[in-house]
Amino acid sequence: MAKSHYSFKKRKKELARKLKQEQKRQRKLDKNSIKPEEALEEASEEASEEASEEPLEEALEKSQDEAKNPLT
Repeated sequence: MAKSHYSFKKRKKELARKLKQEQKRQRKLDKNSIKPEEALEEASEEASEEASEEPLEEALEKSQDEAKNPLT
């Protein structure tokens, strides 16, 4: 009767599973990572948008307050 190579098959299966897990981890990292250049551009765009919106909002609030309370 032929002897089974269970330990060899088991080791091969474990290596395949570990390789698959590593590939999955790399895909997740690649998916979640953004190139540094793109991140800088996005951050500067967001900052410029926020900076341009804040003075407008403050001016609007001040004008509304002045309209409600003309004495102050």
